[in-house]
Amino acid sequence: MGERGLIPPHGGELVGLVVSDATRRSLAQDALKMPRIALPEREQCDLELLAVGAMSPLRTFMSEPDFHAVCTDMRLAGGAAWSVPITCSVDAATAERIPFGSRVALTDEQDRALAVLQVEEKYRHDKGALECEAVYRTRDAAHPGVAVTMSQGDVCLSGPLQVLTPRHEPAFGGYRMTPSQTRAAFAERGWRSVVAFQTRNPIHRAHEYITKCALEICDGLMVHPLVGQTQKGDIPADTRMRCYEALLSNYYSARSAMLAVWPAAMRYAGPREAVLHALIRKNYGCTHFIVGRDHAGVGNYYGTYDAQKIFDEFEPGEIGITPLRFENSFWCRKSGSMATEKTTNSAAEDRVSLSGTAVREMLARGERPPVEFTRPEIADILIEDMRRG
Repeated sequence: MGERGLIPPHGGELVGLVVSDATRRSLAQDALKMPRIALPEREQCDLELLAVGAMSPLRTFMSEPDFHAVCTDMRLAGGAAWSVPITCSVDAATAERIPFGSRVALTDEQDRALAVLQVEEKYRHDKGALECEAVYRTRDAAHPGVAVTMSQGDVCLSGPLQVLTPRHEPAFGGYRMTPSQTRAAFAERGWRSVVAFQTRNPIHRAHEYITKCALEICDGLMVHPLVGQTQKGDIPADTRMRCYEALLSNYYSARSAMLAVWPAAMRYAGPREAVLHALIRKNYGCTHFIVGRDHAGVGNYYGTYDAQKIFDEFEPGEIGITPLRFENSFWCRKSGSMATEKTTNSAAEDRVSLSGTAVREMLARGERPPVEFTRPEIADILIEDMRRG
């Protein structure tokens, strides 16, 4: 354990890339005269996480050695475990116009400067044969992560990075905590063991069950929903946040659970993304990480428990944070409680299990799903959201 009993960040040091106030003013003026690169949403999300140290030990967008090492070996060139490339890419014509050693302003979609990158490296972005095959296990354009990756530029840029602001007008400001802030919150609460729960969906009874099981072995729980880029059809972040607030205020102890948002882009990379999610939560100060059924999956691209098995490809010390592996859970009428295949011998007809399609159809009709599936407060929020269109 590190300072104040908390787990050390990945690589041993929490990176910080946001410049001082004095430097920001002069750098912002300089940035007005620089070539500008508008970052797509995924890269904006990645930049914010780099800036606040959530992606420690990374200090910038990946160099070519790191990119290739991560794709082929799930490790950085220096040997540290890392599973997903973090890149800044442009089209070939733009890359050609940027001299080595020059500085460029990285901007958001409104042309507001976010950071300054000194370009020391330009390399081919091997998107299909290398990144997509390694990270997503497919080049199918129907895969949302593949679609975003293939839309990126053909040349990656890397070099020293100075961040003016992690994000202009960030949403959910009260919950948008940096790793330094979550670590301070854990220390203030006296939590030495903290379990993180990653989600991009409302929390139903099955999720509630596994988070409370995890709480029985940890001092605290951080519900850490992803609020960055997701695919069309996912429930909007503002609706989900209302669900999380209602659930935690009504069904969790305020002494042992807290809510903070994670401003990341969802890649839907299944097993590889589960490792990334775990490493980043270690940087936030968590000692344990819940890995459930089809973590970070989409469609039928990954096996049900592939995201749990991938952790066996690392030595325990390489990851540092402890994965908690949970099977699919459900309400068991025979047991009169939540259960899994491990804990009940009930037949299928004794289990309350609904498909996502069935749940959406019920909500669209204004019907609450069974209380054994979801809390009524959550159902009402989702019904209201669907009525709004």
